[in-house]
Amino acid sequence: QVQLVESGGGLVQPGGSLRLSCAASGSIFSIYAMGWYRQAPGKQRELFATITSGSSTYYKDSVKGRFTVSRDNAKNTVFLQMNSLKPEDTAVYYCNADLKVVAAKPQTYWGQGTQVTVSS
Repeated sequence: QVQLVESGGGLVQPGGSLRLSCAASGSIFSIYAMGWYRQAPGKQRELFATITSGSSTYYKDSVKGRFTVSRDNAKNTVFLQMNSLKPEDTAVYYCNADLKVVAAKPQTYWGQGTQVTVSS
């Protein structure tokens, strides 16, 4: 039984900042990596950032220099700091996790998503 919950979404003006979090709960043995995806209206869901258990990070060019991912391994939580937000950042933001559950094989889990709207 694993659950991922995103939080921190909302309405922000262009140039503003927002901090999202994704907390994983359940009988987790180990989290190998966590990723951030977003899906804008009429577009496909896209991966834009990842962080491994060793805190190695990846960022898509569109968010480099503006978004930063970090994690708290003790709390099984990943954070996304978003700065200099643009209207094109408007989307539903999802987190996922590649993890190992106690007494089960590793697999990927998804959160339900949190809406981020950047508008004046």
